[in-house]
Amino acid sequence: MDYTTLIRDIRKALPGLELRENEPMGEHCSFRVGGPAAAMALPGSIRELEALAGLLRRAGVKPLVIGKGTNILPPDEGLDRFVVAVCPGVGQVQVSGGQVTADCGASLASAASAAARAELTGLEFAHGIPGSVGGGVVMNAGAYGGELKDVAVRTDYLDEELVPRTVQGPEHEFAYRHSVFSGREVILLRTVFSLTHGDGAAIRERMAQLAQRRRDSQPLDLPSAGSTFKRPAGGYAAALIDQAGLKGFRIGGAQVSEKHAGFVVNAGSATAADILRLMEHIQRTVLARSGVELEPEVLILGRE
Repeated sequence: MDYTTLIRDIRKALPGLELRENEPMGEHCSFRVGGPAAAMALPGSIRELEALAGLLRRAGVKPLVIGKGTNILPPDEGLDRFVVAVCPGVGQVQVSGGQVTADCGASLASAASAAARAELTGLEFAHGIPGSVGGGVVMNAGAYGGELKDVAVRTDYLDEELVPRTVQGPEHEFAYRHSVFSGREVILLRTVFSLTHGDGAAIRERMAQLAQRRRDSQPLDLPSAGSTFKRPAGGYAAALIDQAGLKGFRIGGAQVSEKHAGFVVNAGSATAADILRLMEHIQRTVLARSGVELEPEVLILGRE
C-alpha cells in the first residue's frame, strides 16, 4: 500500500483531518509499547469519521480502528496498517431523559460522569474503566459486578463494507468479554445507554467507593492493559497466577504486578516482545500447575 499517496488524496478530500505517517503506536497504547503504524488518522467528529470511512472504502482499505488503546498490544516492529484513532476527537456525550448517547471515542469515564450529573444510575461501575465507549462495547467491558450489556440498548456502526448498520437490545449478543462486534473489522459510531433516575449523592458516593477500591487493589501507577487474562470458568486468573508463584516475576521490562497478579505491567523499559513472552510464560506455568488454560483478554495486534 502506498500510504503517502493515500494520505495525500485524503488530505485533498478532508483538509481538516489530522493525518500522520509512521506514528508510534506506543503513544496510543496504555502499555506504552509498539512500533510505528504506517498511517494514522485522528478524526475530530462522527461526521469526519464517516467521511474518512467512505474514502477508505473507495480506496479498498480496511482500517484498524482503536480507541484509547487500553486493551491492545502492538508489535515492536510496527503495523503496516492504516490506523484510525477515534479518541479523543470522536467523543461527544449527550443526555436526554433516561438515556446517555456516547460517541465511540468518548471515554467510559466521561459517559459515567455525564450520567451522574444527570442523576442517572447504572453506569457507576464504568467510571474507573480506562477505555473508550466503542472499545468497551466491543468487549462488553465490566467491573465490580456491572457490564455494559446491562445498560447498552442501541449501537450504530459501519459494517465490514463500511455500510451503516444498527443493532438494538439482544442483537448486541453480549456475553462475557464478547459482543456481536468481537473479532470483526467494523467501526462503531455511537451507543445509547438506558439508565434509571436515582439519588445524585448516592451515585457519586458509589463512584467514589469504586475508585478507591481500584486505587487500593490495582497497579495504576504503571503502564498496563488492565486485566491481562479473561476470567476462567470457576475461578480467577489473578489467583491462579499468584498460586503459581508468579507475582513479581519479570521478563525484561515486563512484570507480573506485585500488587495484583492479574496485571502484567511495563515496569519501565518493556518491549512488546517482553510482554508477550511474559504472557506466554504465565499461560504455560498456570496450565502446568492447575490445568487451566488462560485466555488473553488483551488483543495482540498482528495476530487478529
